[in-house]
Amino acid sequence: MRRLIRAGGPGPVAARRRRSEALLLLLVVAVTTFGHATAAMAMTGQLPRATYEFAISMALIALAGHLTVRRYAAYADPLILPLALLLSGLGLVLLYRLDPTYAHKFKAEATASGQLIWTVIGFAVALATLAVLRDHRRLQRYIYLCMATALVLLMAPAFFPGDTYGAKRWIFIGPFSLQPGEFVKIMIAVFFAGYLVVHKDSLALTGRKVLGVRLPPGRQLAPILTIWVVSLLVLVFERDLGTSLIFFGLFVVMLYVATQRTSWILTGIVMAAAGAFVVGSTEPHVKGRIVAWLHPFDIYLPPAQRPPGLISDQAAQALFSFGSGGMTGTGLGRGHPELVGFAGRSDFILTTVGEELGLAGMMAVLALYALLVQRGLRAALAAHDGFGKLLAAGLAAALALQVFVVAGGVTGLIPLTGKALPFLAKGGSSLVANWLMIALLIRISDSGERQREAQLAVPERELELQMEMDPLRAGAQR
Repeated sequence: MRRLIRAGGPGPVAARRRRSEALLLLLVVAVTTFGHATAAMAMTGQLPRATYEFAISMALIALAGHLTVRRYAAYADPLILPLALLLSGLGLVLLYRLDPTYAHKFKAEATASGQLIWTVIGFAVALATLAVLRDHRRLQRYIYLCMATALVLLMAPAFFPGDTYGAKRWIFIGPFSLQPGEFVKIMIAVFFAGYLVVHKDSLALTGRKVLGVRLPPGRQLAPILTIWVVSLLVLVFERDLGTSLIFFGLFVVMLYVATQRTSWILTGIVMAAAGAFVVGSTEPHVKGRIVAWLHPFDIYLPPAQRPPGLISDQAAQALFSFGSGGMTGTGLGRGHPELVGFAGRSDFILTTVGEELGLAGMMAVLALYALLVQRGLRAALAAHDGFGKLLAAGLAAALALQVFVVAGGVTGLIPLTGKALPFLAKGGSSLVANWLMIALLIRISDSGERQREAQLAVPERELELQMEMDPLRAGAQR
């Protein structure tokens, strides 16, 4: 078995991990199929053909993922793939539950079948990435290309029309649309990981101390100033609060991970607060988001008494949904998520969870996200190269930041951002980008565990050689 490890083949650790993964994937298929059946029974009183098709689709996706990971990343963390697939499956169940309600009230087309297709596409992209990218360190060669592409994609939505409430986050090409911000977070994570591996010593060891805190030096402060300006430009010209927060927050988090200096966190908080104050005071769209956050129920006042810029009741309806859900919820298919409006399929899909699954369901979904982030950070700790550590930490931070800005906005903790909730919300761009992120985390975790097993196998190989040369002495050492 040790010879298999040295040759790159699966060892006992890999076999245990894949068995655990297979059992968890079976559980994922069972849980999501049960959810789909429950929603169907609550809405129609019978088990439709769609439930059987959904179960078969989930089983085939799980099987394809398990076989691919077993073949190309045998030592990968066994929880990453099941967690991501469970979140995607829950998103499909929620969209299936919302389709009849939206068709009845808004005459909207069904989206669950299209989301399933995008899930398959995103999953195929992830599996292809695992098959093609055998070593994540190859990405380090293309960090400046990634950053240049990310900046182009980040600026492109400014030249296209905005959505219903004015944010510009889409690129339209004929009948197709693309949300580039979902891919930008991966590209900038790759760039920052490569950049900080080279410059982390100068960022960590220089600067003056003020009140016991070592502040970043002026020369090394240039990158964070540049990123700060770019994030503000995105906020001003595209009115995309969510992308701006994730973009800037990701850089600050990766700076702290690379340098272990709290001064970068303090600097980032001060700059973020200053930028948010200036833009929130001058940009009407962002100002409207802040007003809706501070005064959600004022929308029900007579128009003349409402604060300027307050035009939507979504924030208030979201709080009503959470309140009516209580501890255990009304049950799938028995709530009224349509009252939130069109956004019930994007960031406000979390209100469906809160209303129909209650506080218990909300905590379970957030715990799934937290566990997925934790496995990403664990992959970062296990990585044996600086680039892999920073990349895994950056990807995990990007996921955590996006969940925070979406969940925080929907629950009233921070202003609404309009970003899609990863895996759960409708959106092809979001699904493909998030599955690509999962593929990179699987690759990094596989590399770290494989190298650890190889290092553990070295002393055993030395002992085998000693036994071949001097069996008596080697036996005594045993």
